[in-house]
Amino acid sequence: MSAKRPNAKHKIDRRLKVNLWGRAKSPYNTRQYGPGQHGPNARGKLSDFGTQLQAKQKLKGYYGNIGEKQFRKYYQEATRLKGDTSQNLIGLLEQRLDAVVYRMKFAPTVFAARQLVSHGHVLVNGKRLNIGSYQVQAGDEISIREKSRTHQNVIGGLESVERDVPEYLDVDPAKFTGKFVRVPVLEDVPYPVQMEPNLVVEFYSR
Repeated sequence: MSAKRPNAKHKIDRRLKVNLWGRAKSPYNTRQYGPGQHGPNARGKLSDFGTQLQAKQKLKGYYGNIGEKQFRKYYQEATRLKGDTSQNLIGLLEQRLDAVVYRMKFAPTVFAARQLVSHGHVLVNGKRLNIGSYQVQAGDEISIREKSRTHQNVIGGLESVERDVPEYLDVDPAKFTGKFVRVPVLEDVPYPVQMEPNLVVEFYSR
């Protein structure tokens, strides 16, 4: 985990010109333009390709800046599954263990959630797992190890008032446990900004 990570989320916000996670501390709240000397004066309407690319960068960034190779694999898996590819893509991303830990409010950011997982603080069905991209299945129980319950990220996540736990998760914060009830669709997911997975699908299928 690099020392640059805590600031990565702020850079992503400014590059994409959105408060991606809806956080009160986002620099985009005060500087609604991209970084760099030309940021405030940048003009121009995005092409179709540019719009699709931005939709992809938003989705990749939201889940902790997933690498291109891994993100493309999610798209390929989404096309193999039955049903709507864009909905499948959202489902696969929301099944990531780091995303589930973040959604359950056991961490204040998705970056912090990934760190908690990689450092062995998270259990899935009672077993320690340290892979942030692990795919959680419906019915799985996620919990924070007893020794890790006073970790500053866990406390910070549970105390955050900026977001609520979505309905596809069942969380008992007093016991530091939660259940992944079902795989969500786009309408279920509480994104602070509009996500357009259909444009991501268009990007990869060009």
